[in-house]
Amino acid sequence: MNSVLKISEAASLALHSMIILARNEYEPVSVKYMAENLCVSANHLSKVMQRLVKSGLVLSIKGNRGGFKLAAGPEDITLLDIYEAIDGKFNPSGCLLGRNTCEPHECILGNLVRSVNKQVEEHFKNTRLSSFLEDSSGQEKKAV
Repeated sequence: MNSVLKISEAASLALHSMIILARNEYEPVSVKYMAENLCVSANHLSKVMQRLVKSGLVLSIKGNRGGFKLAAGPEDITLLDIYEAIDGKFNPSGCLLGRNTCEPHECILGNLVRSVNKQVEEHFKNTRLSSFLEDSSGQEKKAV
């Protein structure tokens, strides 16, 4: 069991790239720039960005100074919007072992898995891209 919280690589790239776009809200950002900052393949990131364009969260700007921009303000986009654009409806699994149910036996973790899933969903639902922008003192609020 490597990780309790499983988010696809594509969803993780989407979340991180959207924060970069939010921090550069007024100018298009190239895939090359984002890929270098995230230390990932530009080809893979390009595919993720196209999915974000298709979902309506991102605009693709063609041309010499082109790139990608947010389609809405960072205060209007939640982490859940981004996650669901890539991985579909948030549908957490109930069992860390991948079983349908533990019943008639009780799960040894009790309600922990359900509780953690709910916390993640609530965090994604209530966290907007704007929360990753600089505060009034010029300090970044959260790291990418």
